Amino acid sequence: MAGIKTLVLSGGGVHDSQGCGDEIESILREDGRFDVTRVHDDLSVLEGGRLDAYDVLVLYYTRGEVTDAQRDGMLQFVAGGKGFVGVHSASASFKECAEFHCMLGGIFTTHPKPRMYQVSVVDPEHPITEGIVEFFVEDEQYIMNYDPRVTVLASALFEGRAEPVIWTKNWGQGRVYYLALGHTPECCRHEQFAPLLVRGTVWAAGDG
Repeated sequence: MAGIKTLVLSGGGVHDSQGCGDEIESILREDGRFDVTRVHDDLSVLEGGRLDAYDVLVLYYTRGEVTDAQRDGMLQFVAGGKGFVGVHSASASFKECAEFHCMLGGIFTTHPKPRMYQVSVVDPEHPITEGIVEFFVEDEQYIMNYDPRVTVLASALFEGRAEPVIWTKNWGQGRVYYLALGHTPECCRHEQFAPLLVRGTVWAAGDG
């Protein structure tokens, strides 16, 4: 039986996108349900129908710019019924592309210094967060300007406000999942990162 055809696309500056991409790729391969292809720092994979071979796109990217063809290829891929998973700095990608952030559900605005903080699960019955209540991470907490219509599955406090850590949403016929954790490869090795990544990718691909 063929696995979930998954493209892991990493790249950009600021973060160790190669190292974090390696961790994400390894987690998905080790799960056994994914047929994984890895692309690093080559956004041309988004254009000209090159995404059609995949069920889900997993993005770990920081900053960068997309061409109109790359933007349209990505958005049409998801709207047509495929899945999108944005990890950590995906919300800080392609900041000049409003359509991308509309699809994702939010955009990065700022962050405090990396520190230990508590993640609280809002919906412990969703297939992504089922059985998880709360946990502590040492990571970079992203503060975002986000669409209030997203379905927040987990949040963390910042200056007394609950800020989203995990959300889901639909885009056309497709599913979008955002996981704000994963500032470094070490952060990607946190015990809750792998199950949240795997479950979210399965869900985005339409298998959960």
